[in-house]
This record gives sequence, structure tokens and C-alpha cells, in this order.
Amino acid sequence: MVERLHLALKEVVDESYDILVGYGLLDRIPSDLKENPIGNKYAIITDSSIRGLYGERLLEGFREEGVSACLIDFPAGEGSKSLDMVGYLVGRLLREGVDRKSAIIALGGGVVGDLSGFVASVYMRGIPYIQVPTTLLSQVDSSIGGKTGVDTVDGKNLIGSFYQPKRVYIDPSLLESLPEREFISGLSEVVKYGVICDRSLFDYLESNVERIKRRDREALFHIIRASCIIKKRIVEEDPREENKRAILNYGHTPAHALERLSGYKCPHGEAVSVGMRISGWVAVRLGFWSVDEWARQNRLLEMFGLPLKMEFSVDDLIRALYYDKKIEGGKIMFVLPRRIGEMASINGRYKIPISEDDLRRFLVEIRGMD
Repeated sequence: MVERLHLALKEVVDESYDILVGYGLLDRIPSDLKENPIGNKYAIITDSSIRGLYGERLLEGFREEGVSACLIDFPAGEGSKSLDMVGYLVGRLLREGVDRKSAIIALGGGVVGDLSGFVASVYMRGIPYIQVPTTLLSQVDSSIGGKTGVDTVDGKNLIGSFYQPKRVYIDPSLLESLPEREFISGLSEVVKYGVICDRSLFDYLESNVERIKRRDREALFHIIRASCIIKKRIVEEDPREENKRAILNYGHTPAHALERLSGYKCPHGEAVSVGMRISGWVAVRLGFWSVDEWARQNRLLEMFGLPLKMEFSVDDLIRALYYDKKIEGGKIMFVLPRRIGEMASINGRYKIPISEDDLRRFLVEIRGMD
């Protein structure tokens, strides 16, 4: 005899949150959280490079406001995005008295945001967190949308969760201390937004290369705001990457493979730039995109000082691609442009399977152009 019991759980969850963008915002965070609290205590998680730059300053701001806060840091670098570091941070949070009514503040770049967000999603089965991105890449991309995760020896972000922040504070003035290479690296994600969704943004980038490279305040605010609006709209439409959100991964399939082959020593944005050239060529060869627009994309990347090629073995790259989360049914999936500002789809699906034989041929062609 079998008796079936049905447990009915129909839950509508509002995960909406505000993204604030403005110069000088960092110093206003403590007073804003005092007036609009998210937790009864704030654990600022940052890395060793940001602690002295902005972490202690933010902590002092909380003390001046009379708001309970603590500061926890870990060694800077992709190598810290690990389960071992999750365990370390959980231990520190416990020792600092962080409870289920507390909140985490992720102060830093993509590594800090991904790692802190993941810790927030699992600590005591989930506590709120806030993103305060300090790099261009994290300000325009990784701080928005709730993707969290850690790396394993087999690939990037293979362990993770969708866990939305409760608020995002984006202060472009924090980019003034960013090393040149890291700043330029972040521009690849902005170019990506122009290619996948916004031709006017792409045109703006072409017309304002020098202003952007010298970090002109008005130009920076413009491209950060435009990027956040694009990311916001796509996440609103497809929060868990069932379809449309996949276009945000343009260039990332080969980029993640390149990062893996480099032992994660290659900056993410530089790998994305090379990945966009590779993915764009796949789009050209499959008849989705024009060679002229592919060349136009590559020229803009070059104008910003981003790389278009890296040394790799075609066999090694293809092997590395199979570790990517975007593999489906054993098939390598790419997202591909149709024109600048619009991505290709087949039967309404943006993830397009590429045969290994075709990909191998296209990669050999790319290598022959170098």
C-alpha cells in the first residue's frame, strides 16, 4: 500500500532591490543603512588589497553613525574563491557574533562579490548581503544579478547559487585607485553590453575612447549607468538564466576556458576580450554576423588596449570548454551576435550548439590570422 501525501508550496518572493550609482556614495553608506537598515549588524567582507584602501574607512563610518559593524578580510586574488575560504569566512563570522538578523557587505571586485554572496547564501541558511563593487568589471556586471559562487580545480563558479543582494552601491570614484590594467580589463564587459544589446552604447564607446581611458567622470558615469540598466533589464526578464540572460555570457565560453588554461592568472576581462573575438568569428562563420561588424568590434577592443589573442593549443582549449557550466547534453553552447546591439536566436533560444568539428575548424582559422 502506498499513500501519496502532497506538500503544497507556492511562494511568491519579491527579490527586488535598488542599485544606487553616484560619486561619493561610499561615505554615505553607513548613514543610508542607519536610516534604511538591512541588518542589525554589518560584516564587511573584503580582500587584503581593499581593506586599507576602503574597508577601514567604511568601518569607521559605521562607528561614527553608531551602527554595529566588523571588518573581515582574506588574501586578494582568484585563488581565494574556494570552499576552504568559505569555511574560513564562516568561522570568522561566527566569532564576530554575526547572526541571522545581520547582513554581509561585499566590498571589493568580482572575487569578493562572488565569494561573499555565496557565503551569505549558505551562512545560517541565508542572511542578507549588500554589494559595494570597487572595480569597473564588478560595477557594470558581477555585482548585479545575484550570481554567486566559488571555483574548483575543474573550473570557475562550478559551486554556487542564485542569491540576490538586498542593495547595490556603485561609487565610480572608487575606480580612481584602480590599477590601469584592471581598469582597462573591465572595459571588455562594457563593450560586450554594446554588442549584445545597445548599439547606441557601442557608438558612444567608439566616440569617447580617450575620455573613458582617462577616466573622465561624466563619461564613466554614462557607461556605468548604461551598463547597469542593460544588466537590470535582462535579469528582470530572466533572473535564473533560463534563456535571455545567457546573452550576458557573450565571449565567456572561450574566456573561461582560457582562464582555466592560464591557471587563472589571466585577468577575466582580458580573457573576455579574446573570447569575444573567438565567439564573434564563430558567429561570422555560421552566417549570423557580418565580418565587417566583427572587425568593428575588434577595433574597439584594440582601441581600449584590450588583447585579441592569447597563446593556446586548439586541443587544450576544446578540452577546457567541456568543463564549462554552459555545456548542455554534452554540446558546447555559444551565444552569438546577429548585429551590433542584437543577439542571434534559433527557435527563440539564445544558446546555440556548436559541433566540436566546426569549432575546431574555426579555432584553427583564428589561429591562422594571428
